[in-house]
Amino acid sequence: MTVQDHQPANIHEAVIRPCAEQDMRAVTEIYHHYVVHSPATFELVPPTYDEMLARYRKIMQGGFVYLVAELNGMVVGYAYVSTYRERPAYRFTVENSVYIRPGMERRGIGRRLLEALLAECENRPFRQVLAVIGDSANAASIRLHRSVGFEPAGTLRAVGYKFGRWLDCVLMQKHIGEGDRAPPKDRTP
Repeated sequence: MTVQDHQPANIHEAVIRPCAEQDMRAVTEIYHHYVVHSPATFELVPPTYDEMLARYRKIMQGGFVYLVAELNGMVVGYAYVSTYRERPAYRFTVENSVYIRPGMERRGIGRRLLEALLAECENRPFRQVLAVIGDSANAASIRLHRSVGFEPAGTLRAVGYKFGRWLDCVLMQKHIGEGDRAPPKDRTP
């Protein structure tokens, strides 16, 4: 089954739903492409299915959000939020990730996933969502995040080395809920 076999009449037919363990083979396949071909991730060796499944389970056990976009029975993208940093003071801040199946980019799937992800985060105790975008030349990801209200928070210059060149990380941030206008309801670590 190829992406070309599943070209929709309307991309809004894609269903955004919670990711399940049975989706992780497709998620692993999508991510493999980005590890091998893109500076969007700084991983150099594609993680195995077992590693991706372990990562998924850790995210779910942590009370975070993991979504997929499904079209005609095929997972065409995924998005999740996870721990930004391990120290307890960071517990109200999460980092997001969005990946789209090659050949399905620039069709609005990433935006729909990210909007759904942010909506789910509103129902959790999170207050800040960070995008750590690999490669300052990744205009599509920067544009996507800006389109849903993320603001530039800085650029870390030449912090990664992949494909024979130095890569920047672009940091973007969006507050959700009350953001920093009020303390969190549960302040226990």
